[in-house]
Amino acid sequence: MRIIPESELIINSDGSAFHLHIRPEQLAEKIVMMGDPDRVSMTARFFDNIECDISSREFHTVTGSYKGKRITALSHGIGTDNIDIVLTELDALANIDFNTRMVKEQFRQLTMVRVGTSGGMQPHCPVGSYVVSEKSIGFDGLIHYYANSQSIREEEFEEAFQRHVHWSPFHCSPYVVSADEELVERIGHDMIRGVTISAIGFYGPQGRHVRLPLADPELNAKIESFRFGEHCITNYEMESSAVAGLGKLMGHKAMTVCAIIANRVALESNANYKGSIEELIKIVLDRI
Repeated sequence: MRIIPESELIINSDGSAFHLHIRPEQLAEKIVMMGDPDRVSMTARFFDNIECDISSREFHTVTGSYKGKRITALSHGIGTDNIDIVLTELDALANIDFNTRMVKEQFRQLTMVRVGTSGGMQPHCPVGSYVVSEKSIGFDGLIHYYANSQSIREEEFEEAFQRHVHWSPFHCSPYVVSADEELVERIGHDMIRGVTISAIGFYGPQGRHVRLPLADPELNAKIESFRFGEHCITNYEMESSAVAGLGKLMGHKAMTVCAIIANRVALESNANYKGSIEELIKIVLDRI
């Protein structure tokens, strides 16, 4: 059996994962993730008790109990590159023996729900609504760096999307993945479901024109009009494709649900969304 070299999986001197700085025994099997470290503190206020509270860079982790459930709340920062770090280290904490550096014989499945904010791309996704990412389209290319990605990707969907928007050869090849079906139903049975784009930036990659002109000013209009069977693209954010894709490759249950804080079609936004995201976190804690 392979022994993972120190250069491939860095373990801190206190036995914790390199970036997250948490040890295996500090990780619960139910994980609620969010971008902002302050939202972890918001989430922890709902906990009945707290086992650990650890901060390292943008990664803030609190493990505790909520209504009898052991839950880890964790911030992942912004972007799919951060999700690559977070999910890899979470999976290592669950499934690699940090003493022997070997994969454990007994697989430990994690349940991970990312709670985020997002911009709506359809009229039926107004500001203040909650959208579950039933499928995600990754503009980032992350999943292509791992073997067997074709086993989880939906290639017909990918090809149809590229044709419709006249995808630029200078961009990473987009990939389409579905979130865990049971988890989507459990968390989002009364929410809007849709297809979420994970962009590789907040401004130009999501069609925002500030000072620099856009390479394709019509891309968002083409995205809005795209249909694949009964599916349409409902919202933009920056992480869901990596959460769903890496989670599925690793064998975990993973999904994203977002509070819509802007509608790109109606040109509306809400910068004061704390109450909306707090309510969504409470719903996820109750259902995870």
